[in-house]
Amino acid sequence: METRALGTMGLDSGRLVGYASVFGPLSEDLGGFRERIAPGAFNRTLQNKSDVRALVNHDSTMVLGRRQNDTLQLSVDSTGLKVTINPPSTSYAADLMELIKRGDVSQMSFGFIVTPGGESWNVEDGVKIRTVSDLELLEVSVVSIPAYPDTTVAVRGLGLWESDRLQKRLQNRGNRITLLQLMLPGG
Repeated sequence: METRALGTMGLDSGRLVGYASVFGPLSEDLGGFRERIAPGAFNRTLQNKSDVRALVNHDSTMVLGRRQNDTLQLSVDSTGLKVTINPPSTSYAADLMELIKRGDVSQMSFGFIVTPGGESWNVEDGVKIRTVSDLELLEVSVVSIPAYPDTTVAVRGLGLWESDRLQKRLQNRGNRITLLQLMLPGG
């Protein structure tokens, strides 16, 4: 199994949402070569409804979600592989959420197997480049050290989204009332 890390994360009220892979940008040096994931690389996994897991640092004992029971949702858009994770009420998930909130952990990774014929090699500016065009996705992970620096992930929820939206509306109006003041009794 090969693993690739990428992305940045943020915080919200309960779901992790982001991109475990972004199409196009190159990975860091992976030991004499760099890699890019092509659009369409995840089609096999999505079409076959493969049972993918969401993990912490590729550790199969720290499960955050699973596609089979809909606590992990996967989709592809023009940016890349979009991931939504509904994490469990476990101590490690709570710890992870705190690390994300602080900004200590902010990226993602993915583990996969390249299918036969699912890769091509070339040289760009003297660097060997592997382009992965077809793979079997095994897992996505929240990680502290990514191989791909261009992914994003955030903790999302309706409450935080509404708070952000209200704060932006107030800023756009030039109003100096803070969100905290609005939440206080009589505010």
